Amino acid sequence: MASLAMNHILERIALFQFTPTHCVQARAMLGWSVEQLSREAEVAVDDIQRFEAQQDVADATRLALAYRFEAQGLVFFPGFAPGRKLNPQAMQQNVAERGDFA
Repeated sequence: MASLAMNHILERIALFQFTPTHCVQARAMLGWSVEQLSREAEVAVDDIQRFEAQQDVADATRLALAYRFEAQGLVFFPGFAPGRKLNPQAMQQNVAERGDFA
């Protein structure tokens, strides 16, 4: 029972944190069209377009989109553009050897 309650809490958090603006920004970060996101998340194109237009869609649709982006390493926080998850292996690498070191 605790597992079910925890899943419900995590879903509520994901729904709160993932916004229509995040969806547009995340697609741009990944270079995905609405059609590609539709295939990846198994969500109808019309549902994605409605969500990005800030219209109501089912919670299951929003979760499918958020979880698909999270599977690509993106994270979402209210009021901020999507970010990328930290890569523990990159953190172990010598900083001066990283390609993004300036």
